[in-house]
Amino acid sequence: MFRLSTICFAIILAACSDTSTHDLSPQVASEARTFVFYCQDQQSFVARIESGSVWLFLPKETLRLSSVVAASGAKFSDGVSTFWSKGGAASQEAMLEYGGQRYTGCKNDARAAVWEHAKLNGVDFRAVGNEPGWYLEISNRHDIILVSDYGESRYEFNDVSISTFPEEHKTVYSAVTDVGPVDVTLVAEACQDTMVDVQYETRVTVTMSGTVLNGCGKALH
Repeated sequence: MFRLSTICFAIILAACSDTSTHDLSPQVASEARTFVFYCQDQQSFVARIESGSVWLFLPKETLRLSSVVAASGAKFSDGVSTFWSKGGAASQEAMLEYGGQRYTGCKNDARAAVWEHAKLNGVDFRAVGNEPGWYLEISNRHDIILVSDYGESRYEFNDVSISTFPEEHKTVYSAVTDVGPVDVTLVAEACQDTMVDVQYETRVTVTMSGTVLNGCGKALH
């Protein structure tokens, strides 16, 4: 099955204001919001806010805190631990009280949050590319979402065949669509994203309607 829809460019740009142009954020497609916070004392954690609660993925445990009344911002607590996003649920800064300590100056890494958000949404593999900016997500081993042209176009491929070439460390996902065949090729080799100076474990090529998109990606699970 193949579907093509247009995404509001302004919404995509707003969602990606803290990321590079190619790392288009999929968070607009989910009511949940995911953050990767780094605090002043080198503590780091993932926070996912959804349905009146926050899930905190801490180094040694996972907590679910419920929303509580706050004079300002969004505050969540279980009576022992407290997470407070002073600017509201979408704030890029937060404070955490946990284990008898208070962690302050926690700031969101927006680029890392995009990848964590995809992982918590059940995405198994994610890739990004440049000029034009695009990202691709593979879930359930074969369901593929491709957002290209800096967020203007979105494609979903659900009827996908998979071919593996162990000797070449290569996997090819193929789909037949209304606009012609689509191939997504994954090769297990180091891939450098020169725009943000990040190295990934997989080189990715998307071929569709005579267009070739080159990028890098990694497994999320």
